[in-house]
Amino acid sequence: MPSTKNAKDKPQTGSSSAEASQTKDARRKPAAEKPAGKAASAAATATATPSMAQFLEIKAANPDSLLWYRMGDFYELFFEDAVIAAQALSIVLTKRGKHLGQDIPMCGVPVVRADEYLERLIRQGYRVAVCEQLEDPAEARKRGSKAVVKRDVVRLVTPGTLTEETLLEPNARN
Repeated sequence: MPSTKNAKDKPQTGSSSAEASQTKDARRKPAAEKPAGKAASAAATATATPSMAQFLEIKAANPDSLLWYRMGDFYELFFEDAVIAAQALSIVLTKRGKHLGQDIPMCGVPVVRADEYLERLIRQGYRVAVCEQLEDPAEARKRGSKAVVKRDVVRLVTPGTLTEETLLEPNARN
């Protein structure tokens, strides 16, 4: 079984395990830097649209996973997750709006084909956090025209947590 890639890992080609370890260690922040990172993240969230602020908060809680963010009939991915998923799935990378003056990379997959795309990511070793809408958009509108639909991660999918029969190989030790 392949090792699980977190969202920031890129497939290694021709690198030693020592190089991979150094690369991974270089991405880890010392404990003293973590509060500043949270403050910077809070500042970024404060300048975002309400929906993007919700995405950023959920992503901050799931930094090692590609975040599938449900928006109607699609799971959408933003920022670095979109770049990684677009390449891994051979789908179009586009953009949606701006954040902190920069275009926001975006890609998405239709909900009706989600298992197909999820399988492809899992087979490549990625972790996926599936974030669903927890209420109907009409319910959100009752709270006000600018209210954001409640969403949260309902499952984390990795090669070791698959339960969907369509994603399991019948003749393999799953």
